[in-house]
Amino acid sequence: MQLYSVFAIYVLFWVTALFIILPIGIRSHHETGEEMIKGQADGAPVNFRPWRILLRTTLLATAAFGIFYLNYIYGWIDMDTIDFFNSRDRMQGI
Repeated sequence: MQLYSVFAIYVLFWVTALFIILPIGIRSHHETGEEMIKGQADGAPVNFRPWRILLRTTLLATAAFGIFYLNYIYGWIDMDTIDFFNSRDRMQGI
């Protein structure tokens, strides 16, 4: 696998992990009972911590990408493993 491909796939894992991590631990003003500032959106978070979100996202993306890359090298799961439609034909000898 080329270095550009590795980087591009890691970025896809990172963005996916970001969307998974973003809603975790976020509290709104209604949940915490704090007073809202005039003009503030109802769903605006009270405790948004971007550095913590970036760290968690990077850790999750790195772990998921590591599993993906090891699978790429060792071939634990390949297309024949997840081919559900043709497997019946092969078992019946068709």
